[in-house]
Amino acid sequence: MRAEIVCVGSELLLGDIVDTHTQYLARRLSSIGIDLHHSTAVGDNLARVVDCLRHATGRSDLVLTTGGLGPTDDDLTREAIAELFGETPTVDPVLADGLRTFFELRKVPMTTNNLKQAWLIPSAHAITNDRGTAPGWWVTKLGKTIIAMPGPPGEMHHMWEHEIEPRLATGEAVIRSRTLKLFNISESRVDELLKPLTPAANPTTAIYAKQDGIQVRITAKAPNDAAAMSAIAVTEKETRRILGDVVWGVDDDTLDSVAVSLLNARVATVAIGESVTAGLLTSMLAGNDRSAACFRGGLVVPDSEGVEQRAPDLARLALKRFPADIGIGVSGHLVPGSNPEMDEFEIAILWPRRGIETVVTQRARHFRRRAMGAYHALDELRKLLSLE
Repeated sequence: MRAEIVCVGSELLLGDIVDTHTQYLARRLSSIGIDLHHSTAVGDNLARVVDCLRHATGRSDLVLTTGGLGPTDDDLTREAIAELFGETPTVDPVLADGLRTFFELRKVPMTTNNLKQAWLIPSAHAITNDRGTAPGWWVTKLGKTIIAMPGPPGEMHHMWEHEIEPRLATGEAVIRSRTLKLFNISESRVDELLKPLTPAANPTTAIYAKQDGIQVRITAKAPNDAAAMSAIAVTEKETRRILGDVVWGVDDDTLDSVAVSLLNARVATVAIGESVTAGLLTSMLAGNDRSAACFRGGLVVPDSEGVEQRAPDLARLALKRFPADIGIGVSGHLVPGSNPEMDEFEIAILWPRRGIETVVTQRARHFRRRAMGAYHALDELRKLLSLE
């Protein structure tokens, strides 16, 4: 089954709200083995909504719409579906009575325009909405299915999970994914290295650039969870073999959570001294839910005009102020003749008891040096702890 999502609402196109429905529905569809091929946002204009639905039903078996089911003149999803199929909506007496009861119980007058929410066309069945006044529509005609859901997330999620997904789930297939997270490697280099894997149709391998590095998502479709994850495991093993140490985590891992897990596993503590990162590294470690046992404290040392802060000195200062096993220093590192658009920073990791003193220099664009300095420091700590 090929599915498509059409999100209706001018507020989406004006940037007043963010479309979270597509992400939610995409995940729910994949969990029941339905392939999502297209997603569209369209404003509150009848001709344009009809046009979107015509294209969607022309190429997809299942079309999911969100929004446009309210009582006002700019709620046009019902009208668009009716026009698409050449049918005339009428007020369903059972739905109308339900609306009247809803308003009577709340002692709120029911305006006439609310009866629009009781409309049905001959090809539509109402979908119960326990969280609001607008029922959904389940429309089947000419071998196509359109399922219209309300726009408010609380209503849409509840309707999907209780009224729609159970009817769509056939148990014939599932779609599962595994995301590998990489750092200090370019998207183009990952693409080059994984060329032998990316053409495969199942599992698929896709590459994405994110704020904290590159992600490789491996997705498999199979009759059940075990078969899907088994297929993913084969591709993941080969991906890790090709990429090596740049893989630092999976799925919901973050660089700070991985570093904290390694520190806790080795019963090691850490203290931070930073300048160029302006407290971001300290904030990331201190804000981790599992860092209480390993994080001792952090110092933010402002850059003094004309005086270069060296990372090893900041690491020693942190260890002096907050006794710990490991000291990390992050500073700006001035290099004569360097690219004016690029900033260089220095990272030092001192582990006196082990006789370890690691100092590395990295570069980042000026507007990203704060975040990249923190990410590089966490990655260097990860690599060091992984060797221990």
